[in-house]
Amino acid sequence: MSKFKVDLDLIQKYNVPGPRYTSYPPAPQFTDRVTWPEVAAKISQAQLSGRGLSLYFHIPFCESLCWYCGCTTVITTQREKGAIYLQYLDKEMERMSARINPQRQVVQLHWGGGTPTFLSPDEIRFLGQSIRKHFKLASGMEAGVEIDPRRLTRDHVVALGEVGFNRASIGVQDFNVKVQTATHRIQPREQTEQAMEWARAAGFQSINLDLIYGLPYQTVETFEATLDQIIELGPDRLAVFSYAHVPWMKPAQKILEEALPSAETKLNILKLVIEKLTQNDLYTYIGMDHFARPTDELAVAQRQKTLQRNFQGYSTKGGADIYGFGMSAISQADGVYWQNIKDLAEYCKVLDAGGEPFAKGCVLSSDDRIRRHTIMRLMCDMSLDYAGLSKDLGLDFAGYFKAELDGMTDLEADGLLRREANGLVVSDAGRLFIRNIAMRFDRYLPAARERRFSKTI
Repeated sequence: MSKFKVDLDLIQKYNVPGPRYTSYPPAPQFTDRVTWPEVAAKISQAQLSGRGLSLYFHIPFCESLCWYCGCTTVITTQREKGAIYLQYLDKEMERMSARINPQRQVVQLHWGGGTPTFLSPDEIRFLGQSIRKHFKLASGMEAGVEIDPRRLTRDHVVALGEVGFNRASIGVQDFNVKVQTATHRIQPREQTEQAMEWARAAGFQSINLDLIYGLPYQTVETFEATLDQIIELGPDRLAVFSYAHVPWMKPAQKILEEALPSAETKLNILKLVIEKLTQNDLYTYIGMDHFARPTDELAVAQRQKTLQRNFQGYSTKGGADIYGFGMSAISQADGVYWQNIKDLAEYCKVLDAGGEPFAKGCVLSSDDRIRRHTIMRLMCDMSLDYAGLSKDLGLDFAGYFKAELDGMTDLEADGLLRREANGLVVSDAGRLFIRNIAMRFDRYLPAARERRFSKTI
């Protein structure tokens, strides 16, 4: 049996636009009014710490566009573009590594996209060598890469293993052929299964599969058939995302509009997903879109209240500064976020001219830091310990957030959380609504344009 019973009436009530809180303040607060010298000063300050480094590399290329995609991509069949791009990544790393204390070690590495496996196996090896040239990698480094099984070879996976990757995230979305055809992503189960086998053979310790619900022609019955196959494949983790329909930002999504499932169908699919995956403790519902085996370190970290959250989602590597490389990549050092230029040609042009590929940033106030810590602990621990937070933040937590905590009567009445004298506890049902609960601590939200966010559920 599943301990999670999903209330569709509550989903309809709370399914409103809101941030995903991979950062706080959220990305819409990043601005070009922040200058590179301000960011550079913060980077210099951060070198005084002994914090580990988390490196992110954005590989934007895809051979074809999946019509549901909301990522920053470059669609091309020109394979030589990958090799050229790697030269610019090397150039950017050379400049940034000169600013970083050489004693700081890389504890986390992530390649995202686009499609990192657009690169050839030799190009994968080249980028791995380039990273090692500029940075010191820690033993036991957590290294995750996004894999597209459709054009994958065994040599791709072997090369990724040689670089040091030990975690793979494989995009599936749905096994139903009608859904795959409608979304312009044909990917038979056999391709996914082969990619998983190659990854296991190459020594990958953890495999995550990505699914999306709310795509054209999906029904509860067809998605259950996909879930049954996914369970047979036995991934260590699952990310089951709600399709975010934002055609004003991603015009290709307009192609999907006539065949999208009704809101009721989409919510029933979500109900199915949570109840089926958590049945008999098959997977632990971490929160939001994420599920993990009860023995997985993500689930263990949540139980031990050491789980963290950053631009890669939930993570066990807390306290690391994130340095992002490539077009559109986002970075985070102590008290500052910054994002690279999103246009590929402009990104290359600035680096050729000897400049920094900086586009915009956000410098945190003391209030931002307090709210960031609060939202992270809420989303990771599914609870707030007032005494512990008061000690961590150097203030009277319950007093500082009196208005916010007093204003949660409706959330408590709906059974999403329980307020106590010494803390706040999110219920099992409330895990689904964790973004909504976190929004109560967001100072920027009342002034934000809701249209810029996906819906919370």
